[in-house]
Amino acid sequence: MDYDEVLERFDPVLGLEVHVELSTRTKMFCGCPNAFGGEPNTHVCPTCLGLPGALPVVNGSAVESAIRIGLGLNCEIAGWCRFARKNYFYPDMPKNFQTSQYDEPIAFDGYLDVELGDGETVRVGIERAHMEEDTGKSLHVGGATGRIHGADYSLLDYNRAGVPLIEIVTKPITGAGRRAPEVARAYVSALRDLLRAMGVSDVRMDQGSLRCDANVSLSPKGDEVFGTRSETKNVNSLRSVERAVRYEMTRQASLLSRGAQVVQETRHFQEADGTTSAGRPKETSEDYRYFPEPDLVPIAPSSAWIEELRSTLPELPWERRRRIQQDWQLTDEELRDLVNTGAADVVAATVDAGAPVDDARSWWVQFLTEQANSRGVDLADLPVTPGQVARVIALIGEGTLTNKLGREVVLGVLAGEGDPDEVIASRGLEVVSDDSALTAAIDEALAAQPDVVEKIRGGKVQAAGAIVGAVMKATQGQADAKRVRELILQRCGAE
Repeated sequence: MDYDEVLERFDPVLGLEVHVELSTRTKMFCGCPNAFGGEPNTHVCPTCLGLPGALPVVNGSAVESAIRIGLGLNCEIAGWCRFARKNYFYPDMPKNFQTSQYDEPIAFDGYLDVELGDGETVRVGIERAHMEEDTGKSLHVGGATGRIHGADYSLLDYNRAGVPLIEIVTKPITGAGRRAPEVARAYVSALRDLLRAMGVSDVRMDQGSLRCDANVSLSPKGDEVFGTRSETKNVNSLRSVERAVRYEMTRQASLLSRGAQVVQETRHFQEADGTTSAGRPKETSEDYRYFPEPDLVPIAPSSAWIEELRSTLPELPWERRRRIQQDWQLTDEELRDLVNTGAADVVAATVDAGAPVDDARSWWVQFLTEQANSRGVDLADLPVTPGQVARVIALIGEGTLTNKLGREVVLGVLAGEGDPDEVIASRGLEVVSDDSALTAAIDEALAAQPDVVEKIRGGKVQAAGAIVGAVMKATQGQADAKRVRELILQRCGAE
């Protein structure tokens, strides 16, 4: 159904569940390393494999991170909470249950103020933030979709099983209307910025360390009863969150307008065309048969410990943006452009690493935004750090690189070839500034364009640009253009 028609007939209701993998050294309930990747089934032990007789022990650092996240989301922190067993069977969950929290989460009843692209602020209520463990990973081999349907066989990697997770669940988001997809994206973006600033997770959506389940339902215009919801699982980019919500609104509206019913189910987002496809019928909480985890003691953080952790909270990202707007003397529009492109925090981090403000803004808002768009990822998910960008800017300022060479260096970093200095060494990208190395190329260019030489000797020194261009082409852009021009004028006697 056309989106405008959807809004004429229905009110959308959103519920966003974000799973965050914590950056602890070890897993949630055992001493196995918490590290992305690795050879399959090498970061495992009897506990995270669910072998008989193995007993869990709570990761204290994960509890600290959970409390700090709750505080950052303006939540109440429980003085007493406990874990529960969430019972369901999947091959990638070897215990046949997930150790999670149910009716007694560690953090609850909070909110996050989210700024939209035009500066409007929307308050998103937080129902809860609770601790749990991640599952393993299934790899379905064969077939066209990479899913189990049509696959020849499946492989299981339990390296991720037991990785500490915080699940952050919003209260129903109502009243967003036309802007519901934008609100969903802005919320996940703000949450990611907050978690990154806290240092509790690398929030790499492309690696699954931050994943969003988007619940969407529609109610007839003016009806206060919520409709049947769908849950689009594991959406892994900000752009995809927005697209998934918008598509589900139009899909459900089309069903309801024909008198059909929306099925309560999980759905999969298709990156290629922005649609969703059916997964499985969605369970209710009763289906999971929750009961208290008998092998773990309750968590009872003291008020003093909670306040101690509160004192460790960093400057919040939106507060930082207001500060840098003042420090950098940006207009509201300039700051909004930075925020809308997702560049505000990475630009600030690049400046903190020593780069001039204007250079940092130029690299991230222009060249790197183009690279992100061409790769279909968010700017912050590009595999280049603010420190690496600052290093390239510094090398350009020193004359070691030209702007063109700098772009090649960054492309090498994005390709996984190492840090900027490693890329320069492996690709041989340093500027050629030695006079003897430049003279031959200059003489060849002068000989090829005698009419230009005469113009220079006649006082039209701006004509030297043609010779500079020829030399830059001959040296594949590695010549020091300023020094080339100086040498050209010397050779032509036009200094």
